[in-house]
Amino acid sequence: MTAAATGDALTVLMGARRYRVERPWGELPLDLGFVALSQIAVDSNGRVYAYRRADPPVLVFEPSGAFRCAWGEGRIADAHGIYVSADDRVFLVDRDAHEVLIFTTEGEALGSLGRRNLPSFQAPFNHPTDVAVAGDGEIYVSDGYANAAVHRFAADGRHLATWGTPGSGPGQFMTPHAIWVDGRDRVLVVDRDNNRVQLFDRDGGWLGAWTDFFHPMDICADDQGMLLVSDQVPRLSMYAPDGSLAGRCRGSWNGAHGIFANATGDLFLAEMHPNRITKLSVIR
Repeated sequence: MTAAATGDALTVLMGARRYRVERPWGELPLDLGFVALSQIAVDSNGRVYAYRRADPPVLVFEPSGAFRCAWGEGRIADAHGIYVSADDRVFLVDRDAHEVLIFTTEGEALGSLGRRNLPSFQAPFNHPTDVAVAGDGEIYVSDGYANAAVHRFAADGRHLATWGTPGSGPGQFMTPHAIWVDGRDRVLVVDRDNNRVQLFDRDGGWLGAWTDFFHPMDICADDQGMLLVSDQVPRLSMYAPDGSLAGRCRGSWNGAHGIFANATGDLFLAEMHPNRITKLSVIR
């Protein structure tokens, strides 16, 4: 008998926190659906941005789950990674168009990184996967499905540096699938097919790796600076900044392709198979 059949709420535990599992989350109009839901992000107002491989690619929800709007139609060839920066710019990774596009939260175009439909070996981009923005505005892109690199850009979009080569050694990648800049100013790269998360300083200096994953998919930090990693076990793992494992749970059915936390520590998961948003709400 399922929890729904008994009227019980599903709960999971990670570290010192318990979460209530809400799935599916988000109210959609009848003419839209969670088609090939790739990744998810949250802005400073708590609005949730779901990024899908369909038109329009960006679905926006109020913190309550009420549908707000959709935008980006005709702009994205292949949705993969999304990130909302502290100043509420929305970064969209268009994997197969080899470009990162930048928008306002209302869908107004602000700029882009890379050259659309012009892939390049090593130099940006060749099927990029994800993007993250540091506190000072620098931009980091994981790249990706044909490259094995991380690219660093100035806040104004100037390319500053690239690091990484194919392989399984320190600083090498086999499908760098997601990226995050944490509170210690480290660049954390989900090295999916090497089953690890690698840690770097902002200049690309190798700091170490966290292992014990099976095909990790995404990474984010919560409101307390804990790092959350989704993988294909499927499970979520919570790490303290010092790399110690704080807890694990099975928050999704088949693994979260994307994960993002809001300002109060609630987690939003972009799930595929079935395609839906799952919310893990902190039980206070």
